[in-house]
Amino acid sequence: MDARFDYHNNPVAAKFSKYVFSAGKVVKDSPLPDATQELVALRISQINGCGFCVDMHTKDAAHRGETSVRLNLVAAWREATVFTDAERAALELAEQGTRVADAAGGVTDEAWANAAKHFDEDQLAALVSLIAIMNTVNRLNVITQQPAGAYQPGQWG
Repeated sequence: MDARFDYHNNPVAAKFSKYVFSAGKVVKDSPLPDATQELVALRISQINGCGFCVDMHTKDAAHRGETSVRLNLVAAWREATVFTDAERAALELAEQGTRVADAAGGVTDEAWANAAKHFDEDQLAALVSLIAIMNTVNRLNVITQQPAGAYQPGQWG
């Protein structure tokens, strides 16, 4: 598979990417736990069919010590016993925030309240921002058909 478009060598696309990745650094540096960030990024990427981001977040999480069992069960997190209640709340919010077109009401009050039980306001702000950023990046990659498989852990910082 070849990319349709070289996002890094187009001045408009490169400038846009710079701002998106800058916003991503705010989330990365937030108090939202790293493991939660990777699990959420991976789940959103799975839902959106973004092979590049599934590859990247799986490898980055494994490189940081995440277990293969947890990574393999992210897609089936509801039935898995390996996630904390906080991670499950984050994954639920991420799924509902990603699938807004599938649900007339968007994110339910129950999903929000559950996340708010486990995360303070700064963590919630980071979680909501991460959901928005991942959906943006996934769409960029899917539209331009960025190939998956060659990512090296830490390649993007």
